[in-house]
Order: sequence, then structure tokens, then C-alpha cells
Amino acid sequence: MKSIYYYLLATLMFVTSGCENWLSEDDAPVMSYDYYETEKGVEASITAAYGFLRWGVGGERFDVLTEHGTDLFTEGEDGTFRESFNKYATQLNPDVGILYEMWENHYKGISDANIAMQKIIDSDLNEAIKNKSYAEMQFIRAYLYFDLVQQFGRIPLVIEGSFEIRTSFKRAPVAEIYTQVISDLRNAVEYLPEKPSNKGRATSYAAAHLLAKVYLTRGSAISEARGQQSTDLDSALFYAEKVIKSDVYQLQSNFSDLWDINNQGNSEVIFAVQFTKNPLFNDSGNTEHLFWLSWYEDQPGMSRDIANGRPYRRHVATKKTMDDLFDRLHDSRFYKSFKWVYYANNANTLPRWTELSFDGTVYFTPDPSKGQVDGELRFQLGDTAIYYTMEKTGLDPNSNEMRRFRANHSYSYFPREMHSIRYFPALVKFLDPNRSTIAQEGGTREWVRMRLGETYLLAAEAAGRKGNLDKAAEYINIIRKRAAWAEGETKDQQIRMFEGGTSDTNNTYEDLKVTIADLSGDFITFILDERGRELLGEINRWEDLVRCELLVDWVKKYNPDAIYIKSHHKLRPIPQKHIDRLNPAGELSEEQNEGYY
Repeated sequence: MKSIYYYLLATLMFVTSGCENWLSEDDAPVMSYDYYETEKGVEASITAAYGFLRWGVGGERFDVLTEHGTDLFTEGEDGTFRESFNKYATQLNPDVGILYEMWENHYKGISDANIAMQKIIDSDLNEAIKNKSYAEMQFIRAYLYFDLVQQFGRIPLVIEGSFEIRTSFKRAPVAEIYTQVISDLRNAVEYLPEKPSNKGRATSYAAAHLLAKVYLTRGSAISEARGQQSTDLDSALFYAEKVIKSDVYQLQSNFSDLWDINNQGNSEVIFAVQFTKNPLFNDSGNTEHLFWLSWYEDQPGMSRDIANGRPYRRHVATKKTMDDLFDRLHDSRFYKSFKWVYYANNANTLPRWTELSFDGTVYFTPDPSKGQVDGELRFQLGDTAIYYTMEKTGLDPNSNEMRRFRANHSYSYFPREMHSIRYFPALVKFLDPNRSTIAQEGGTREWVRMRLGETYLLAAEAAGRKGNLDKAAEYINIIRKRAAWAEGETKDQQIRMFEGGTSDTNNTYEDLKVTIADLSGDFITFILDERGRELLGEINRWEDLVRCELLVDWVKKYNPDAIYIKSHHKLRPIPQKHIDRLNPAGELSEEQNEGYY
């Protein structure tokens, strides 16, 4: 059986994958090894390599690996991976398919990158093209290895290209993986251009952002052996500030603008994996829009449509996220991160006022003094049909009192007690209203992996860990200034209705601004929670908790569904299909992570 590291020519992938339209404009080349030593061949191999970065959102993948089973999200009503990746039950084992799929995808990408780098070295291209092309492949290799080392720990380290079948691979120490990733990215920072030749290609600043995160991840370790160095935090701060001080990127002025489908590739985006509307070159597409949505089509006045999405109901925010994480009165990120209102789109199911009863007990009679006339429509097309709120009624959600309370609203009303694993405020960050049909799974929205909002938090964390709380507060407050309700901005009506605020349009930054005193206590808890507020659901939380060595403690504390989590769950099991192909294979304790054998 062929090793998972052996793969066909990168040109094959050029025909079937890639990023944005620059992947689909050139004719497929005639395949030969010599072709890779030409400028067009180099471009083809680079194009192919970017296709491997799409895997994480090409199905129920990175959302499961990084947001399931954390302190901020738990399982929804449906999904394949609830037992394994949220509850941490025995279904999380070496045979789980998603882990082998990641392993296979990433090592194929690494293999192609290695081969391409060797061909680039052997080519007669001029030095400038060689350096840039080589650095671009190093960026991709580092990107893939960083994903792998965070999920699996000790893994095979392969940095030489080969078309030969190999079946013997020893896992390298984690420290060696980090050393290689850092080496690749430092070279990428030096030789990649400041501006991309095509949308979606790596730049020097993308490499710098990723390098800052790698250094911070290595330097965050206290008990884990990641090869951490005394200079890691200095390096993390240096590379984060390299991006910040470049003035190439600017924060979007309104947090909501980040999720506007018509604002892709905006000034805050440092690196995003691209997709295209051409189905021939879109692989599985970006399916992330499916997994964060609440059920809505069964409510009066509603039917499934493209704008509201196809609700797979995989991820529900925890009590910590909804009740404790945000200053909901002053921090606009809370109300701007979720979908609270649905507008009627189905004339056939518009409800009418009528007497309602339950178990023979009348619990609602239309009140004409409130405009509730028996037999008349409660609302029209385009009016509010569903409204989620943070109102806490104090009522049992299953009681007649709650039914009476809801029946008095013209629309389907979901106060805090009524939020559930089926009905909940949906995260809006991945909505894709540009899909062509209601049923379409593969979307075209770009997958933002690096944005300036995170760069500021990387810099703040590095500074804070170094003891420079002045600088940490400075960078956090830049994020907080954008997070605040702006002067003249109309606040969500829940601010007035349930959060104790008023209907005024004053700026809330002074109430949200942090001081050194705010950071001088448990800084790590503060910065992790701030990352949660800014980056909620953006495919990083599990890795954040692991790198800070807080996964088990925080998940046990904040995710009551994660009933089986243990210390060894800080790593995933090495896929059994990989181990079965090893020849020779070592003792299972050498090939597999502790806790999975």
C-alpha cells in the first residue's frame, strides 16, 4: 500500500484544486519532472500547494477540532462528533476518520511542498524568483506543520522531497518541529513580498503574524517540552509589531463589518484561504456556514432560505460565553457576533391571533386593547418572526407561565431560558448568502486565518507575559476601542431593554478601557478571555487552551457536556491507519500518544 506521504505530481492537484480564480486561469500543463524547474512549473506547484490549506473548512473539520469541547462552545442538537470531540468519550480514538483525513491532507501538502522546493533549487530561475518561490513553499509547509504539531504533538518531520514510497517514519520531538517551523517562517518573512501578487497568496506580513503565534505558542509552555527559549516572547512581540507597525493593515472601524460578505479581503485581513464560485476549482468549498446556525424554518412565518442559511446546529455557545464572558452593556462584540432576529419570509405560514390552550387550560386569549384581534395576522411578510433575547424571565421554560408569556408576543420569542441545543442565537461570522441554492453546502466565502485584530492580541499577550503591562494595555485598548459602541451608533435594543442601558448613542470606550490594574492579577485568564471575546468561534480556541496548559481545567469548569475529558486529551490520537502502514513499526508506546493505547 502506498505511504500517505507519497503523492502524484503536484500538477495533478493544479488541475483539481487551488485558491480563488488565479488557480483556474492557466491551462493545465503537460506533466513532466522537468516542468517543475520552469517558472510556469514553479507557479503551478505553488498553486497546487495552496489547495491543501482548504481542507479545514471543506467539511465538519476544523470547527470540530478547535471549537468543540472547549469552554466557549458545546454541542448542538445534531452532529457526528459530539461524543468524541465534545464529550471526549471513547469515540475519540485512533480510528476516528477526521484525524486521518487531516493527517493525510497535511502530509500530502508537505510532500508536495518539499518536492517543489527541491525542484526550485535545481532550476535555472533567477535568484529573486527562486527565493520568493522557495519562501512561499516554506510558508505553506510551516503552516501545515504548525497545525499538525498542535493537534498531535510528536509527529514525523519530513523536509526532503521524494517520489519514492516510504514506510519508515519516526516521530520527531515537538521541539524539533517548532525549530523547523520557525526556521521556515523566518526565511519566509525575509523573502516573501509585502503585497501579494494575487489575492490569497502569502506575504511577508502573513509569515510574520504566523511566526509571532508560533513563538508565543512555544513560549507559553511551562510544563510541556516544546523547546521553549528565553527569547520566545521577545520574538513573538517583535514579529507581531512588525505587522502592526507596517501600516499595511488597518482594523475595520465597526466589528460588524468583518462579517459582511461584501467586505471580504478588507483592510484587516492578513491572510485568508480563498474559494471560488467556479465549482470545478472550488474543491468541497467552504462549508463553515453550515455548522453554527440555529433551527428556524419550523417557526410561523419562516421557511429555509439562502440568507438565513442551512442550519446544521453543531455548535452552541456555553453559559460562560452567553452570560459571563462579555460586558454586554458596553462591548458591542457580543450583540454583533450573534443573530438575534429573523424576518418573516413565508406568507403561507404567517400566524394569526387566536385563543390558545394547553392540557385543557386556556393560557392566552387575544387582547383587542393591545391590537390582538382574534383571527387577524400577528405580523406581515418582512416583519420580525423570531426574536432571541438575553431577557431572563425567571420562568420555567416548560411551564404554562412561560407559554402565556411567549403567546403575548406577536412573533416567536426566545428569552434566555428558552435557548436550547436547537434554538439559540447563531454565530454570524460564517454566513454565506452568496450561495446559489438553499441546499448548497460548498460556499465561496474566504476563510480568514489571520487578521490584525488577532495580531494586536498576540502582541499584547507577549508583552504581558514579559511583564510589560503598559504595552499590553495599549494594544488591548486598541481592540477595545473598536469593540465599544461608537459615538452616534444605534445600540442593539437589548442594551436598553435588558442590560440596564439607555437608548442614547454615546461612545462606551471609557467604560470598556482596560488599565494596568485590570491586567495585574491573573493576566493569562484575562488575555484568554479577551481572545474569546474578539475571536469567538474563529477556529482557534482548543489550541489556545492547550498552549496555555488550561484545557482540562477550563473545559471541566465551563463545559458540563465534556464529562470524560482527561489530561491526555491535550493531544489527539495518532491515526491508526498511519501506524498500520509503518514498516518497521516501533512499540505502540512509541508510535501512539499516551492515553490512546
